[in-house]
This record gives sequence, C-alpha cells and structure tokens, in this order.
Amino acid sequence: MPSTPRPSWLRSRWAALAVLSTTMLMAILDGSIVTVAAPAIQRDLGFSPAGLSWIMNAYLIPLGGLLLLAGRLGDLVGRRTLFLAGNALFTAASVLAGAAGTAGLLIAARFLQGVGGALATAVVLGILVTLFPDARERARAIGIFSFTGAAGASIGQVLGGVLTDALGWHWIFFINLPIGLATILLALPALPRDRGIGLSAGADLAGALLVTSGLMLGIFTVVKVEQHGWVSAHTLGLGAVSLVLLAGFVARQATAATPLMPLRILRSRNVSGAYVVQLLTLSAMFSFQVIVALYMQRVLGYGALDTGLAMLPAAVSIGAVSLFVSARLSNRFGERLVLIAGLVLLAGAMLLLTTVPVDADYVTDLLPVFLLIAGAGFVLPSLTGLGMSSARPDDAGLASGLFNTVQQVGMALGVAVLTTLAASRVETLRAGGHGEAAALTGGYHLAFGVSAGLLVAALAVSLLVLRNPRPPADTEAAPAEAVPTTA
Repeated sequence: MPSTPRPSWLRSRWAALAVLSTTMLMAILDGSIVTVAAPAIQRDLGFSPAGLSWIMNAYLIPLGGLLLLAGRLGDLVGRRTLFLAGNALFTAASVLAGAAGTAGLLIAARFLQGVGGALATAVVLGILVTLFPDARERARAIGIFSFTGAAGASIGQVLGGVLTDALGWHWIFFINLPIGLATILLALPALPRDRGIGLSAGADLAGALLVTSGLMLGIFTVVKVEQHGWVSAHTLGLGAVSLVLLAGFVARQATAATPLMPLRILRSRNVSGAYVVQLLTLSAMFSFQVIVALYMQRVLGYGALDTGLAMLPAAVSIGAVSLFVSARLSNRFGERLVLIAGLVLLAGAMLLLTTVPVDADYVTDLLPVFLLIAGAGFVLPSLTGLGMSSARPDDAGLASGLFNTVQQVGMALGVAVLTTLAASRVETLRAGGHGEAAALTGGYHLAFGVSAGLLVAALAVSLLVLRNPRPPADTEAAPAEAVPTTA
C-alpha cells in the first residue's frame, strides 16, 4: 500500500472513505428503497402478491450469498479492481431495472444488482482498514462508515417514497446512475492500487462452489419461511441441504492447499465473538426497522412517506453518535465497553416497544424509542473494529466479505423469524376475538420482545467472550500497527 501522502483531497484517504461509504449506502439503501414503491411496481408490471417479494429476494440472495467469495477474490485479484467492477455492474443493472417493462426483466436486473453489490461491498472494509493504520483515525473512519450502513435502510424508505410520489418507481433505480458514475470516477484517483496475491494463492474452486451454493440456498430458504413455514418439508429439506454444503465447505477449508477461507481467521475470540454478536444484533435491528414500519402503517395509519419521515430521528441519532461520539469513546475505553453500552440502549428501546398501545402518540411513545436507537451508533462501529481486528493484509478482503456475509444472513434471518412469529401471534389473537388493530399490535409486541431477547443474548456474548484488542492507554500513546492482531 502507498505510504506517501497524497497530493490532493481527491487522492486522500478521506476521499477514499467517502467513496467506500457511498457504495455501502447504495447497497443497503437498495435493499429497502423498493418497499414503499412495491404497490406501484405491482400495479404497473402485474406482479402477483407472492411474486412481489422477489423484487427484494432477487437482490438479497446474491448479495448475501456471494460476499464471502467476492471478498476472497478481492484479495486474489486486487480489491480496487473488484470494487470498480462491482460498482460498474451495480450501476448498469440499476439502469436495466429502471427500464424494465416486465416482471421477469425486473427480477433479473435485481439479481444482477445483488451480484454487483456483493462484488463492491465485500472488499470495502478490507480497503478501509489498510487505509487507516492509526488506531484513532481508524476508529473515526469506521464510525463514519458505520453511519452510512446504519442509516441506509431509513434513508431508503424516505427516498423511495419521495421518488415514487414525485417521479415514478423507475427513478428509485435510475437514481443510482449518477451516483454510481460519480463513485467510479472518484474511486479511480482515491483508492490505492493493489495487485492482489494472485489466483494461485487461493483459487479453491471446490470451496467456492460449496460456500456460494450453501449461502445462497440458505438465504433463499430463510426468505421463503414466511410462505412455507418453519417445519414444512420445503424449509427443513432445503435448510438441511444448505447446512450440509456449508459443513462441506468448512471441511474443505481445513484440508485444502489453498483454502478460500483460511480457518485461522476465526481463531481470535474477538473476531468469532464479534460475528456472533453481529448476527444476533442485526437480526434484531433490521427486523425492528421492518416491523416498526408495519406498525405505523397498519396500526397507526401512516402513509409510506410519513413512515419514512417518522423514522428519521433514528437515522439522525445513529449518525450523531457514529460520527461524533463513538470513535472518541472507543479510543478512550475500548471497543468492548462501547459495544456493551450500545447493546444496553438497544435492548431498552426494544423493551419500550413491547408496551406501545394501539393508539400510540408519536412524541411520547415512539420518539423516545427512535432516540434510544442511537445505541446502534455505538454497536456497529465497535463490531466492525472487533470483527476486522485479526485480519492480515493478505486476508483483509476475506475478513471484509465474511463480516458483511454475517450481516446479510443476520438481516435475512431476523426478518424471516420475527415476521413469522408476529404473523402467527396475530392469527391467534384474531381467533380469540381481538380486533384487527389490537391483534396486529399484539403480534408486533411479541416480535419486539424477541428482538430484546436477541440483544440480551448479544450482550451476554460481549461480556463473556469479547476482550479489548488493545489496552486503552496504548491508543493514547502510539498508533497501531497496519492491521492489529489479537490472541
């Protein structure tokens, strides 16, 4: 990596951070932006109610399934090269999606968007940790980066409503064209060139086939749970096949001469523990965004745009904490304590949601929750730092891809589990004579309670497993090595 100062802002590390954050924002935003536009898309393209879910699923399946493979490819062929290729594909597929005149073409374009998004986002953390070797600067950079990811879903809901109402649903995809082109043009001077270690250093084709097929099949199974049920032959059969494929991948990595994922990356208790905490936390938090939106629309009668605007305080509070508070506290107290504080705030927010009434007042019942969600601004940067803490320079892309894979699996799993539990509870309450609003509220209460339980479990893992990767005093005295390691 170049060590000499860059001659201008366009060639600075902070310009590179802006490029990386924009790409992550686009990828996450495109997972949520379609939710408010779905009725208009269904009306224009003739989607069936069941088929409409594939506007989301066709994007999420390749995005989650290809991240690990894409991360390793970044180490082999060069992270900058893969980042540019992924952005180009994502941008082109967005134009195709916006121009789609049939349901089949839109689904195909969404799949290509997912592939491009996986290629681009799989390597962003790998690039980031090598750009910022100093512990203080890295903490600040991770805070900025984490804000874009945490706020992406909320921004997507607002932007989707604005664009759909003002210009039509096509523009939720066309908007990616100028952003994507600008990102590519800025990335050319801003991102450092890297050659990669060569395909011969890790071209494990059998492992790639096993992990990619296992992950994509697993995510497909999870996103179809709401349609088929948890104990159906479809879910149990495909889930078993997915687990067998992933177990085969792990076995392959233990014996392969050039493994796709060297298992040494999981030996650090901080890395493996951070992945578990991330899985539990993202399962709760992404479900929170989905279920709160459903509550406001189906129980309180909010429109799509009103719902997005109502959730803006959550994005603002997360942003304020991520950008201005999280890095300072991490440098002073260590990432573990900051993570624990954030999880306590998030669990408190979920517990408050278990008490929201049918006729909730926004200011007294919902706004305090959205302000407590600021805890995500502590949690996500801390998890990113811990999850990448043992990555070697030649494994940074893989670690980045693995970290993002856990994130996507957690999001998909959480939504599938909690929406299914909520729907089942709603049906039980309806059968017991409760009115529609009361039944829906009861179902959402259950989902929020389970979310709180997931966050408490994440808190327990943080307390029992995680350790600060460096003494806080050391961060005050000297910069860290290029990529710190933990035992």
